[in-house]
Amino acid sequence: MTVYDFSRLSILLVEDNQYIRHTLEDLLRHFEFGKIITAQHGQEAIEILSTSAIAGAPGLGIDIVLADLIMSPINGLLLTRWIRNSKDSPNRFMPVVLLSGAADDEYVTAARDLGASEFLAKPFSAENVYKRLLEVIDYPRQIIATHTYFGPDRRRRHGSYDAQADRRKNTDKDITIVYSEKKTTKPAKASDVWCFRLPNALKGKAGGMGSKGGGEMPMALLEQAEEKLERKKLDFADWALKYLSELSNLCADALIKPGRRAAHFEKIHLLAHELRGQGGTFGYPLITRVAKMLYDITHEHCREDDSAVEIVKAHIDTMRVVIRERISGDGGAIGKELLAGIQEAIEKNSKVG
Repeated sequence: MTVYDFSRLSILLVEDNQYIRHTLEDLLRHFEFGKIITAQHGQEAIEILSTSAIAGAPGLGIDIVLADLIMSPINGLLLTRWIRNSKDSPNRFMPVVLLSGAADDEYVTAARDLGASEFLAKPFSAENVYKRLLEVIDYPRQIIATHTYFGPDRRRRHGSYDAQADRRKNTDKDITIVYSEKKTTKPAKASDVWCFRLPNALKGKAGGMGSKGGGEMPMALLEQAEEKLERKKLDFADWALKYLSELSNLCADALIKPGRRAAHFEKIHLLAHELRGQGGTFGYPLITRVAKMLYDITHEHCREDDSAVEIVKAHIDTMRVVIRERISGDGGAIGKELLAGIQEAIEKNSKVG
């Protein structure tokens, strides 16, 4: 198997959470990417990509985009749509890997339909990130262009698919094969389908030109990356406690300012999303489970009365205990007791509400 060298590859990392952005940047550095460019949100990423499209901007060419899904003001979905469809995009064919703790079917489907190449769910490990990057290098999806879509083939590569459900034709005689990336406009007719079959430039840059099958990075690099991620777990407790303090402040403010609760609950929902995605990555899967519960009950149009605030506080108190007592895994009997306490608080306050 070919051993890849990522030193000639450039990757754009887009993540609004500073702690996670630094963690992923460290992983990519251990993978020995030649250039790692970071952006705090989709808008900054678009500015970077737009600059790289301008003639006379040497060295800024980006090979892969790794972006969080939920960001503000421009999220990963809108960023992906811009890359695939904007005339200002430097490369509408570049792989886009979306990363999110909200790995629900609706998000995965939305990412696929807007042209994401791969989806990486949080919590993540160094190996998960590594495998997704290898996937876009070794097995890039062929690009499909229709009257309404431009992006990677949305059907599965390694298995059967339902062509009728996909509503696209599936044989070479029914489509137009394109061998040049210069033809990036969409077909004018709704019935036309173009399939771009281009050389695998990324594999060539990584040192796999002419090799068959997949490649790999030196295992020592992956082991070093896993060790680095393991050390980051020691810092997670401090980071999580800051978020829990922010959640507590939002609850306190919501109780004295009932007229602004919609905004408070929206922020609580987003913070729960952050904790949901990171707990398992840094050794606290129980944090991920409780944060997901909080995320699910603070959705748009959720209850916003005093009882609802008390339910939120019960989730916060539980996560504080998990962090304070360094409860790993599912927590065993203690974990069950903590989850039962949340359920009791929900039932109690539901009756009051």
